[in-house]
Amino acid sequence: MADTRQRLIDGAIETIRTQGLTGTTARSIAATAGVNQALVFYHFGTVHDLLQAACLAATRARVELFAERLEQITDLRQLLALGRTLHTEERAEGNVMVLAQLLAGAQTDPKLADATAASLQLWIGPIERALTRLLAGSPVSGLVDTAGLARAVSAGFIGLELYEGVDPDGAAAALDALDRLAVLIEVVDDLGPVAVRALRAKLRKMAKKSR
Repeated sequence: MADTRQRLIDGAIETIRTQGLTGTTARSIAATAGVNQALVFYHFGTVHDLLQAACLAATRARVELFAERLEQITDLRQLLALGRTLHTEERAEGNVMVLAQLLAGAQTDPKLADATAASLQLWIGPIERALTRLLAGSPVSGLVDTAGLARAVSAGFIGLELYEGVDPDGAAAALDALDRLAVLIEVVDDLGPVAVRALRAKLRKMAKKSR
């Protein structure tokens, strides 16, 4: 029973990957999964509910692998290097196509939007924890909203994954710019105590002006 359910989830993701969201029906999912079409409704009730379950299950499986590697990084450059690796893996496995389809469908489908948002949150959580750990003790610690930054990083990489399909050089340049930003933060971390205090004061002043 559990195996059939998993086959349907895997079949839904593969069908989105190869046929797009508009081509993902009970019949096409069942054909991909190699099961009877009636089992879609037996296990999930509707195709829509199956897509929601597949979205969360597929993301959870990827995040579990990513989170383990994330715990081993010790600086921002390593975080970006892991992001590059993940970016390459996701594109090679066709997951960027799945993500693009789900994001497009979520624009007009509130239930799918909820499932997609929940899936993205699975990525954001580990990234936020890593940023909090990596920025602890940095001059910018306490001045950066790590929750917001984690969402910005996640959104940025999603955008780059989709952008790379039309402008690979531009996406590579954007990733290189993020690398340079990470180096800049490392340089700031190495400043002496007097310079660090001056920088903190300047950043606080700028933060107050922006409110």
